[in-house]
Amino acid sequence: MKPILIAECCQNHNGSRDVLQRMIHEAAGAGADYVKIQALYSADITHRERFDEGVQAADGTQRSIKRPYAAEVERLATLDLTPDDEAWFVDECQRAGVAPMITVFTRGAVPRLASLGFEAIKIASYDCASRPLLRDVREHWKKIFVSTGATFDAEIAAAAEELRGVDVMFLHCVTLYPTPLDQLHLRRMNWLRRFSPEVGYSDHTKVAETELWASKTALALGASVVERHFTVLDAGETRDGPVSINPAQLAELRDFADRPRHERMAVLAKELPDWEQTLGDATRELSPVELLNRDYYAGRVATMIGERAVYNWEDVDLDAAAVAADR
Repeated sequence: MKPILIAECCQNHNGSRDVLQRMIHEAAGAGADYVKIQALYSADITHRERFDEGVQAADGTQRSIKRPYAAEVERLATLDLTPDDEAWFVDECQRAGVAPMITVFTRGAVPRLASLGFEAIKIASYDCASRPLLRDVREHWKKIFVSTGATFDAEIAAAAEELRGVDVMFLHCVTLYPTPLDQLHLRRMNWLRRFSPEVGYSDHTKVAETELWASKTALALGASVVERHFTVLDAGETRDGPVSINPAQLAELRDFADRPRHERMAVLAKELPDWEQTLGDATRELSPVELLNRDYYAGRVATMIGERAVYNWEDVDLDAAAVAADR
């Protein structure tokens, strides 16, 4: 089977359906297997006061990052996709001949997203440990991609147990934005193979500095899937532009992925002779920066039921909670 390429639109559409339409068709033309959007909505952002100013210990150690709530909600509000946009996205992907995928960020969104016809679902790395969300998702999808960055080994093992019996691919990633080549730890893919026969890599490297080498190295090492942020705009026009590839680069990656594995490795050895710097460790401690990111992004959003925020890791019956909130 040829490797799967996922074109991750994230918020690179800038809230414009016209831009998103270009992204769908250009990604399809460049060889993407899936085009993906995110079910991330400004109304679901939770207010946690420690992130408004950030927290530092007396010795200067950073205890939490600074990401003010009001500014984050205001920024995301300009990028929100509506339910109509999401339904249109599924239809437009089908017209373009590419499979639609979405990342789900809250348990409450699962039933509605499942009704729209997305062919696969993505679990972000900060929710790999959210077993109630995994249970909700497996009820509706048989094709599930799970990122594992900023997740502890025991949490990945628990996620694999929760998803036993469905078609799941675990994706290695490093939650450093952008990720330097010597911090990729691609050897981690070998460790993930104990949980799923096909594993992959979600790439957050800075294209202007490292080109496509992180994704190409992962493919040369046998990745069955590579996810890359994708844009049709200039790198400076969106927040994620610097870690996103354009249609020409996606087509280059498609050509590389379609080569036999021994050819991929031959190209890698010739053109990136120090590629082994990407291997790193199969198991390792998360860096302080990764732990800070984990602290912020796990719990960044929640299912809002009345005045209550239900987080994805909470084993709460959402229907019962909604009835109780209406009383």
